[in-house]
Amino acid sequence: MTSKKSKGGLRFQPAGGNRAPQVPVGKKQRLDIERLSGDGRGIAFHEGRTWFVSGALAGEAVEARVLGARGKIVDARLERVLQASPERRQAPCRHFDRCGGCNLQHLPHADQLALKQRLLAEQLQRVAGIQPESWAPPLFGPEFGYRRRARIAVRWDPKARQLDVGFRAEASQEIIAIDDCPVLVQPLQTIMRHLPTVLRSLSKPQALGHVELFSGTAEAVLVRHVAPLPEDDLARLQAFCKEAGAQLWLQGEGEPAPVEAGQTLGFTLEPWAMQLAWRPGDFVQVNAQVNTAMIEQALAWLAPQADERVLDLFCGLGNFALPLARQAREVVAVEGVQAMVDRAAANARDNNVHNAGFFQADLSQPLAGAAWAAEGFSAVLLDPPRDGAFEVVQGIARLKAKRLVYVSCNPATLARDAQVLVGQGYRLTRAGILDMFPQTAHVEAMALFEAD
Repeated sequence: MTSKKSKGGLRFQPAGGNRAPQVPVGKKQRLDIERLSGDGRGIAFHEGRTWFVSGALAGEAVEARVLGARGKIVDARLERVLQASPERRQAPCRHFDRCGGCNLQHLPHADQLALKQRLLAEQLQRVAGIQPESWAPPLFGPEFGYRRRARIAVRWDPKARQLDVGFRAEASQEIIAIDDCPVLVQPLQTIMRHLPTVLRSLSKPQALGHVELFSGTAEAVLVRHVAPLPEDDLARLQAFCKEAGAQLWLQGEGEPAPVEAGQTLGFTLEPWAMQLAWRPGDFVQVNAQVNTAMIEQALAWLAPQADERVLDLFCGLGNFALPLARQAREVVAVEGVQAMVDRAAANARDNNVHNAGFFQADLSQPLAGAAWAAEGFSAVLLDPPRDGAFEVVQGIARLKAKRLVYVSCNPATLARDAQVLVGQGYRLTRAGILDMFPQTAHVEAMALFEAD
């Protein structure tokens, strides 16, 4: 490549060809929306580019504002509806047009479920070339007031000398000031209503990192701080939490800890009369009602018998393992993080479950060589993270399980792993969606595989 000097320094000559001018941020464009993408945005095609428009529905004519562009892809947000879809509804939340949290509130809940069902079917067909022998009805609960944990963004603005408190805007670091959120469970809505005022009253708001809210066997407010909190600020936070009936937890450089020693958090699995302890930072399903329905369906599909040995992979705190142990002869539960293994084992002891063993293992490696796998299993349950369980399922047939339930939070990796399972002689006999996050395009699913 040649170059030449200029007053501004080195300037490189173009390699040839014509580069289309980039679409500027903020530009408004009229578009016809053809369909919805996997993340719930409207898709339009204009002048050789593909536009993804949040807030738009299929069949609509809209005016969209550009949020960003890269190559032939343009990310945009709905500015104005010129011709509305008959499916469109008025978003119930007044922050919908700015907050980046819920992106499907303009679509009725029944249509949200249908969209998620279609997205799961499309992934299974496109990636694996399969469909289940039967579809299960969607599992869902209330479309609002379901979320039992939330992370609140907090940032000190030194120029305006004010504290921004709320949720982040879509495709932006901007914090939208919010003091009410209808997807939170009612106790957290009450806390959220007064939280911004309390945080803004602190003498050293610059010390705040972010705030997390939790609701379970107790409500809790976790304040993450980047510098020590002054005593007066700590007293204000304690007084606020006491009035709200919530625990106050703090986290600086170490692990989260309650201000009042001995306080604990947990959640209940009511059909099994169980209570599981957990700490801020642990993974726990945000939707209690759908979580219960999910466990019930997983047990019904897996159908563990009293003389069977069952494997629970990615067991977390024991969300599936403990109810499974009530029906099976033995449950072997495996997790990658030792701290979670220890907490799951403690949960088993606290709930008088003595036929479940908990083990730490690298779940990106083959399992057949593990001592606890030598005897084999009648059934397997997997609940992996978004990356899926590709390495685990590679040799899962060696475990000789006849039934396998796969709980997924990412239809793309479920479809990829399903292809591997089918290649090992399993049939996809049943599948369905779990509406863990209403008002969003996030799709969770459950699939039952059975050996031929």
